[in-house]
Amino acid sequence: MKRLSTFFLIFFICATTQAQERQLRAYLDNKQFYAPEVGNYIEFHLQFIGHSINYKGKDDGLMGDLAVRMTIKNSDSIVQQDAYRLETPFMKDSIVEDFYDVRRFRLDPGSYQFELELMDLNSDNTPITTSQMLVVREMSDALSFSDIEVAEYASKGDGSSPFFKSGYDIIPRLATFYPKELNTIPVYFELYNTNLLPDSVFAVRQTVTNAATGQEIAELRQTSRHTTGPVIPFLRQLDIAQVPSGKYIASYTLLNRNMLELATESYEFERSNDNPYDMNTADVVIDPAFQESITDDSVGYYLESLIPISSATGIKNILAVAKSRNGEEARKHIQLYWMATDPNNMYESWIKYKKQVQLVERVYANNFQEGFETDRGRVYLQYGAPTNIIKRDNSTSEYPFEIWVYNEIGKFSNKRFIFYNPDLVNNAYRLLHSDMVGELKNPGWQQELTKRNTKSGNVDDPNGNVIDQYGGNANEYYQQY
Repeated sequence: MKRLSTFFLIFFICATTQAQERQLRAYLDNKQFYAPEVGNYIEFHLQFIGHSINYKGKDDGLMGDLAVRMTIKNSDSIVQQDAYRLETPFMKDSIVEDFYDVRRFRLDPGSYQFELELMDLNSDNTPITTSQMLVVREMSDALSFSDIEVAEYASKGDGSSPFFKSGYDIIPRLATFYPKELNTIPVYFELYNTNLLPDSVFAVRQTVTNAATGQEIAELRQTSRHTTGPVIPFLRQLDIAQVPSGKYIASYTLLNRNMLELATESYEFERSNDNPYDMNTADVVIDPAFQESITDDSVGYYLESLIPISSATGIKNILAVAKSRNGEEARKHIQLYWMATDPNNMYESWIKYKKQVQLVERVYANNFQEGFETDRGRVYLQYGAPTNIIKRDNSTSEYPFEIWVYNEIGKFSNKRFIFYNPDLVNNAYRLLHSDMVGELKNPGWQQELTKRNTKSGNVDDPNGNVIDQYGGNANEYYQQY
């Protein structure tokens, strides 16, 4: 019953002669719900980055003006479409903030293609566009969860807000990263058809586990009892104040009277709670033996090579030190990282990692990226060498691709990554899809891979328009391993 929602950052970068014009940016997410009187419906959440919008003066303040077009297709037919004009909230005193929008579409169970176009009407910039695959689940006749929606703000509502749902006004939070300053996660979800249970009561269990190790945080396990019904809404505050830095999975499980698990839904998030090496390098005493392994002309390179294995806070600090071009501070930061990571074998761990960085540089670097900056290099450094690599360069129907298979990654087994090279040059392979927790999940990866000679695909059969040819068997390899 678990489904991992897809999270997109929409961006557009172009050269323009009007440097004063901002480039519109927004975040997009979707969540699936069910209402007995309506059926299955999808909510599309948009978070617009306030400072990316071009404003005009109005009544001693500022106002932006956007055009939004949403299109949902089934094969080549338009199933639903909505085009509308969206004014930003009134901004006072030149202080601009992010703002949100939500649109709901009723959709029958099945597969669809969603397309979005955004335009800043106060700019001459080209509209930005994106698309994604949708799979609408059947939730009308069985025990099931809605998707988990995390709130930026949540409160009791009266139905007047477009963000109203089941008694609450819920402003969605689209980011899954939680810095030290945020200590709670407001979690909203719905349970459907519990009235089909033979008993009048059921339970919901909350667990939080480390995504890398599988270790559960015992203090956050909670079980609550509830009365059955067609639709049961839940709004809970998940306390993460004491959760250390790392990636986690919050799971909610439906249990019957005998504590048998009947359905579950999960939410993945990343927590930063300030690792020691993120804090201060002032007290670091330079170790000559450690520093001899880093030449003056490579210190910046090896500092940035820590990005694939660092937390979000660590990455922020690495980029700040790199920007300062302070060689001594960079050396201290590299040493501090390994002091915090493996204090008993600091030097040995660093040398082992340095050899891996040099390896990915030789194998995966291209004309515009260092080896550790590439998707393959990052995955190699973060997870280690794959157990098996399936590499195909000669297909006439598919772009060159590689499938990396890991028998084990922490507590997980049989995880796969598929990389492809749509540019056909420069060794510039990109991550297309993975089933690893926290990685890019692209349900339309087969269709994307076959765009080399496929004009348009069918969302129900991504390879439907591709004639079988030599090498055109990425899905077969992917499923086989």
